[in-house]
Amino acid sequence: MSTPNTPLLSVIIVAYKSRDEISACLGSLPRTLEGRDVEVTVVDNSPGDGTGEIVRAQFPHVAYLEPATNLGFGRANNLGYAHARGDFILFLNPDTVSNDAALAQCLGQLRADVRIGLISPRLVQADGTMDLACRRGIPTLWDGFCRASGLAAAWPRQALFAGYNLTHRPADGMYEVGAINGAFMLAPRAALQAVAPDGRVFDEAFFMYGDDLDLCIRMARAGWKIVYDGRISLVHLKGVSVAKDFDAMSGAIFDANRAVYLKHFNPRNSRLVRWKYALAFGAWKTVARLRARRRGHRQVRPL
Repeated sequence: MSTPNTPLLSVIIVAYKSRDEISACLGSLPRTLEGRDVEVTVVDNSPGDGTGEIVRAQFPHVAYLEPATNLGFGRANNLGYAHARGDFILFLNPDTVSNDAALAQCLGQLRADVRIGLISPRLVQADGTMDLACRRGIPTLWDGFCRASGLAAAWPRQALFAGYNLTHRPADGMYEVGAINGAFMLAPRAALQAVAPDGRVFDEAFFMYGDDLDLCIRMARAGWKIVYDGRISLVHLKGVSVAKDFDAMSGAIFDANRAVYLKHFNPRNSRLVRWKYALAFGAWKTVARLRARRRGHRQVRPL
């Protein structure tokens, strides 16, 4: 039951080798919004790298949880959620830099439309370009082909080719989408309780990646809206974690998304469907890795 002393917002941050990013992230978060508390919890999946010392010394108001082992993204977020008391819950990456305007805008939209289950602002990378994953369609095999073949990049304004990253839609608009990025997922507590009454918001079968897409699919199937609001933005230093262990983590992106498809789009556990997705995601993984290396940077995006 919410009371005047209940935090308006609970922010849950899962850290992994985040010593270099955590100060900017936590420093950008307000202590209060609309006269009510904002509580922040950091779950550290890589204790001993210096992140904990920074949090304790510079941000004593932040709750710091240090599991004995790396829980993975989903389990760690669920642990943070178990400690959250706010009316609204924000799952936030440590490589983000927030601002009060973006938080207030998204909270206002959740209040204005109680059917919204998840919302994200526009996420902007350090070089000023948009993080395209902050608004996505639920990808089809055709969308994957368009990404892998370069059709989506060649004709970004054509809906036929841009169904995954939705580049044919206005970046500064507000509309429903299929999925948003796990770097910023803001939800009303009521929506999370509806889709995860046991407190397991994220499917713990996914160690890393795929969790956000899985949650969006579950939310939409339960009747909640997934919304992108591009009228406001915040910074996402995307690719920092992947670059630290490129080969393993870039492969995990595609493997996890394949697992999401097998979970949601193969209810009868068909061998043919398993083979189809294994082939498709295997090909996309190979092409994406080659293209990333050819471009000279260590960042891979699924599909």
